[in-house]
Amino acid sequence: MRARRHQRLRQQLVLAGGGHSHVVLLRRWIMRPSLRPADTAVVLVNRASTALYSGMVPAVVAGLHAHDSCAIDLRDLARRADVTFVQAEILALNSDAGQLNLRERPALSFDQLSLDVGCQTRWHGAAGEAIQTVKPLEPFLAWLQERLLNPGNGCVRVRGGGAAAVELALALRARGLAPELLLRQSTLSLGSAAANRAAERWLHQAGVRLHRCVSDGEKADLACTGSEAPAWLAASGLPVDPSSGRVLTEATLQVRGHVHLFASGDCAVIASDPRPPSGVWAVRAAPVLVENLRRSLNQPGTPLRIWRPQRHALQLLGDGGAASAQPRALALYGPWSVGPAVGLWRWKDWIDRRFMATFLSAPAMDAAEPMACRGCAAKLPSRPLNNALARLQGTAALGRPEDASLVATNADGERILQSVDGFPALLDDPWLNARLTTLHACSDLWACGARLHSVQVLLTVPEAAANLQQEWLFQSLAGVRSVLDPLAVPLLGGHTMEGRDGSGLALALSVNGVVPAQRYWPKGPLPQGSLLLITRPIGSGVLFAAEMAGRAVAAWIDKALDTMQQPQAALVELLADHGCLACTDITGFGLLGHLGEMLGSGQKVRLTPAAIPAFDGALPLLEQGLASTLAPANAEALALLQSGGVVELDGLASAAQQQLWIDPQTCGPLLAALPASRAPQALAALHRSGFARAALIGEVL
Repeated sequence: MRARRHQRLRQQLVLAGGGHSHVVLLRRWIMRPSLRPADTAVVLVNRASTALYSGMVPAVVAGLHAHDSCAIDLRDLARRADVTFVQAEILALNSDAGQLNLRERPALSFDQLSLDVGCQTRWHGAAGEAIQTVKPLEPFLAWLQERLLNPGNGCVRVRGGGAAAVELALALRARGLAPELLLRQSTLSLGSAAANRAAERWLHQAGVRLHRCVSDGEKADLACTGSEAPAWLAASGLPVDPSSGRVLTEATLQVRGHVHLFASGDCAVIASDPRPPSGVWAVRAAPVLVENLRRSLNQPGTPLRIWRPQRHALQLLGDGGAASAQPRALALYGPWSVGPAVGLWRWKDWIDRRFMATFLSAPAMDAAEPMACRGCAAKLPSRPLNNALARLQGTAALGRPEDASLVATNADGERILQSVDGFPALLDDPWLNARLTTLHACSDLWACGARLHSVQVLLTVPEAAANLQQEWLFQSLAGVRSVLDPLAVPLLGGHTMEGRDGSGLALALSVNGVVPAQRYWPKGPLPQGSLLLITRPIGSGVLFAAEMAGRAVAAWIDKALDTMQQPQAALVELLADHGCLACTDITGFGLLGHLGEMLGSGQKVRLTPAAIPAFDGALPLLEQGLASTLAPANAEALALLQSGGVVELDGLASAAQQQLWIDPQTCGPLLAALPASRAPQALAALHRSGFARAALIGEVL
């Protein structure tokens, strides 16, 4: 919903799931934008911000590749394809209403939907059975890391006898574990007798034991027993194959009986021409899906392209080096098998690396050129702001800047406070953007020790068709309510505007609060001898600048968003209980800029550089020369560190650390001054409350 949105948008396509068909579809749109449906807002929904390329997962298990080498960054891929990314778990589909139901957030409306939600291991053991399934892959890889740290006797009993189970067992053996395959039948199930014989010899060479005709009740550690589609597809009323739950489609990839739904990949099967779930068929379905989505959205009623998938697909199974000095691979195609051989492994590895290379970001812009940042990094620098206010009122009339303004005092003697905040959308996801903007605006009141009383909003939506504007308005207001409802704070109302001339989504909030007079926390001046406590890390500005440039690691953004979504309302009582003396929130002017506002005339503070927490990835990015748009203007605050300045350092600080201290923050931490005798107990209480990276960072001299 940034400035790229324009008035021609008239419909919404939702891509549900980050499976192989969808990632290849997005890649094709990046390479050839003309293939993208015209006048269509596209949303990609997936439970994780990365999609794992299944072809490389066995090599990751074997330790030949790092986890990141097989992870496709969906947030970055969507950005480059001009697609909104929504990270959420899908719960159900209401085809008649045109809505996709998501966990812990409102349903997402669509005009057309494409399903590629992958599959899960088909295993329904006894109740309470402690067995790890291989799919979904993310939980399995987390389980593997834990097992490698605590291998015990190394034995891993794997239930399954298909190609995936064989490859997994060999990969575990290459990792130093002692896998055993538990077969339900007397032989392996690789599709042909020749393949079964070759695989048995291979497993024997690697020292992998086979147990034949094992009952389902026998204990196992892993289940690799084939796949089935997520159960919510059938529960949503879609036509499915009864044995696998896969959605039945026509040869056009349209879901049977649902002209506005498409399905591909492991969660779907062409009813008249079925094929087993495999990444090969998912990738090859993508060109047909691209063309049929374009035709159906651009020219409804136009005949769609028919897909006739090949009868057999080449499978290359690697052993990770479990059975020889070098990794080998076995080639399977229908009834034929070749290998295992080193040359086949090299071929497979080349194919996998080439596939992943196609998803790498294009070269980023020059790091010396500031990114066009959004969120709180889009605020006006302090110098023109202060100069304009000085001209308007005169310097003497301004007084000390506070986070919220006093409106009145009620009959109980409580102060009624008000603040306003907002900015252009940090994220394209309107619900999450509104949630973050609301948390950011409310922190002004929490920094004063107040409880929220009420909120109003000013929302700007891009020019578009009425149905899309309605959806963006609904999602944004629901994002605001996701913060207010748990606090029992009413949303009183507000105002809407249409962003003309290409301006994107923007949200501002007027927030009202109430605080007892004796608990009101000013910004300063800071009491002598007090200690400075910061409630969470900083570095969001450079992280999102890097994300816009395609240079951020997905896990960095995930962790930052998780932290930024954590409300700080509970900290008001906690800090009050430990004698908070002054407080502010760290936002657009960075740590040093806002710390400077807290200082009285002649005051000095001493900071401990090593104690100031940074988001994962922030310092490496700053070391590379990346910076948020507002950072150069914030650099004026570095004068506080100069010889004779008001901020001393207890230890050395690198250039990157100093840049971190002027980085503008969205949903930044609170910075509180506490009595030295009570600060350690306050810090321990924050840690117990879920603010694990809160820290004491300095003292007032």
